[in-house]
Amino acid sequence: MKKPVVALVGRPNVGKSTLFNRLVGKKISIIEDTPGITRDRIYGNVKYKNYNFHLIDTGGIDLSEMNFNDEIKIQVELAIDSADIVLFVVDGKEGLTSNDYTVKSMLKKSNKKIIVVVNKVDSKQSKENEYSFYELGFENYQFISSEQNIGITDLLEEITKEFNEIEEEYDSNTIKFSLIGRPNVGKSSLANAILNEERIIVSNIAGTTRDAIDTPFTYYGENYVVIDTAGMRKKGKIYENIERYSLLRSLKAIDRSDVCILVINAEEGIIEHDKHIAGYAKEAGKPTIIVVNKWDVIEDKEQKRKEFIKDIKNNFVFIDYAPIIFLSALTRKKIHTLIPEIKKVYENSKKEIKTSLLNDVIMDAYTLNPPPSYKGKRLKIYFSNQANTCPPTFNIQVNSKGLIHFSYKRYLENKIRESFDFEGTPIIINFKNKGEEKL
Repeated sequence: MKKPVVALVGRPNVGKSTLFNRLVGKKISIIEDTPGITRDRIYGNVKYKNYNFHLIDTGGIDLSEMNFNDEIKIQVELAIDSADIVLFVVDGKEGLTSNDYTVKSMLKKSNKKIIVVVNKVDSKQSKENEYSFYELGFENYQFISSEQNIGITDLLEEITKEFNEIEEEYDSNTIKFSLIGRPNVGKSSLANAILNEERIIVSNIAGTTRDAIDTPFTYYGENYVVIDTAGMRKKGKIYENIERYSLLRSLKAIDRSDVCILVINAEEGIIEHDKHIAGYAKEAGKPTIIVVNKWDVIEDKEQKRKEFIKDIKNNFVFIDYAPIIFLSALTRKKIHTLIPEIKKVYENSKKEIKTSLLNDVIMDAYTLNPPPSYKGKRLKIYFSNQANTCPPTFNIQVNSKGLIHFSYKRYLENKIRESFDFEGTPIIINFKNKGEEKL
């Protein structure tokens, strides 16, 4: 069953990003302090009761001499086209502006469910403006304060009231992997090359979503689904190649995947947008493989390979656990190495470590390299255990979480990786004070 999509639309400073964070939950991004990674989160996953939906933000709608320019119209069109429900966010404190009316006229033509979200109702001015919002002529109004957490539950009830509870699309023994990356890096060619590989039996039933083509297949008797985000083309849409739209497709595919294949074009090298997409795969906790495609056109392969690996290590330091495969979708050279690697990193993400072994590794690491004291206090580690898989998540019980330095957390992660094979998958370490409830 396809997960519903809810989009936030509105002019700047109406509180869309605050509402976004409120609905998604203010998780501190794993990659928050990583240079080169965007912090502009336009996509999230919202869980409420037994419901689950994608949330997208079309971003700050820039104003040009108080008129909407073409790019803004494209942003709104993108949201309308992608969404099942549109949240039209307006400012309860400031009241309606001419730009709100412009958004209104676009939404009126959409035939989508529109919820007008009047934000900032905790201000005195909002009481005076309250009734003016009904001039917009929509049926559904929700009055909230994202900042003060007022009306959020009612809004979630309204959003989800016609949703079905999410069911799994595929059997739990099926490995779903997505081909993500910028347009024209060869994702569809790679999908075709994979599906033409020996030992692969393609199912006759290919599921098509609005943003990807799913192709189930079996390989050595095991079930897989390849999710190709380049597989769909929306003819006549101006925003087809807009970076934000290709990113949105990738984000939705990442969310549905067990493993992400980041495809890079060997001719073009690494571009900033590649890093943004990889950052989202890490934040979503997904195992990742970096595929350098179009390797057939590269001359002096031995030297270029060394340079490319160095470049990847420098640019993708935040996913330094990701294996790198050089291949050619066109000539199918090295294609056979990809599926075994997908299986390996997927199994690594599901790996469970015995508590006794984990404690031995953590305590040995602590003894070998005790953390420096801070203001006369020194970090003590009492106990460690694995709390979850996909991605592997570890809880470490300490005397004071405030004594944890980022570099020491990184040191412990490296020690865990040295002791257990977690190639391809992110791992999460949570520190908790002794006596705290389990995370």
